[in-house]
Amino acid sequence: MLKTTVFEELKRAMKEKDVLAKGVLTLVKSALDNAEKEKGSTLTPEEETAIVNREIKQTNQALEGAQKANREDLMEKEEAKLVLLKSFLPKQLSEEEIVVVLTEAGIAKGMNMGDAMKIAKPLLVGKADGSIMSKVVKSLI
Repeated sequence: MLKTTVFEELKRAMKEKDVLAKGVLTLVKSALDNAEKEKGSTLTPEEETAIVNREIKQTNQALEGAQKANREDLMEKEEAKLVLLKSFLPKQLSEEEIVVVLTEAGIAKGMNMGDAMKIAKPLLVGKADGSIMSKVVKSLI
């Protein structure tokens, strides 16, 4: 389970006095704990991945803000956070692999974007970034 892995990494970061990793892992652990409390039962791997993806999205937004403000110190910190967060995701598929998966699922020219995404999302959740997924779907339809 991801929660156990995060907790083990958090303990390691505390022992090594890695302030950045400790902060990021504490955020992820609390997000997982909160979601579990709200649900009232343990999270599925898909739900855990969705939480990590949400943290990655927020970090990307913070990184964009740092880039616009031209803040090198913040950019380095956010990039380090991204590397750590992405280590908790399953291996990400390349665009070519996404094309193969989606064509096998029946996504073809002339399809409605909404219908195509309804097929694509369950197949690729946690395996591909949403923006890449929509870009490939647009190219196929």
